[in-house]
Amino acid sequence: MTVNWRKTIIILLDVIIAVYLALAVTVFNRPDDKATVCTEVNIQIADTPGGGFLTPAEVKRLLEKQRLYPLAQPMQFVSTRQMEEALLKNPYVAETECYKTQNGHICIKLTQRQPLLHIMTSKGEQYYIDKQGDILPHTRLASNLLVATGSITKGYAQKWLTNVANQIQSDRFWNEQTEQLNVLADGTLELVPRVGDHVVYLGAPRDIPKKLERLRKFYKYGLSHAGWNRYERISVEFGNQIICKKRNS
Repeated sequence: MTVNWRKTIIILLDVIIAVYLALAVTVFNRPDDKATVCTEVNIQIADTPGGGFLTPAEVKRLLEKQRLYPLAQPMQFVSTRQMEEALLKNPYVAETECYKTQNGHICIKLTQRQPLLHIMTSKGEQYYIDKQGDILPHTRLASNLLVATGSITKGYAQKWLTNVANQIQSDRFWNEQTEQLNVLADGTLELVPRVGDHVVYLGAPRDIPKKLERLRKFYKYGLSHAGWNRYERISVEFGNQIICKKRNS
């Protein structure tokens, strides 16, 4: 068997060139961390409908507290993984991604938990729940949220109020019209509207869409003619009926 050395050498040269080009792309184009200092930190917080709790300044403060804020630090000593882990410990952070760029920048992309309801119990507790029913601690950075007051336990808030608040928020009319929910001692629910000097008694926190739809029709065909301040209490607790209590003269 005769070996074609010329053909073999050409094939070997082709392999060597291909390996060199692959290394050139991955090695020579890789930023030199040892020679690069972080010159800019770009913090991006995804828009949260209804507002949120975190600002870029607050994210910076969280990283500075853990001595992980990368500005002016050598890139080789910046750990984006540690930054992500530190930020995810904050109860308001849902997701985060931190990464380096070739020009010495650090990018931080963050999605925060969406606050749904501000809880203020009759025992003086204050906290928030998000759309999934998770408890968020109280902070002064709260935005304009629907408020729930009264005899509220965390279990009740997570099981019932989360569902009610999500249903209210998903309806544009009721999201704009509802100012407050109030939980009575027996676990039944009241709604305080923004327009009209009355309280709506919802009863047990079940079948809320049906109750609100009956109330919507009553607003349209009843109160719009009788006057928004004629009644002090409107009950939609029971199906197929609305019970109103007139305001005293």
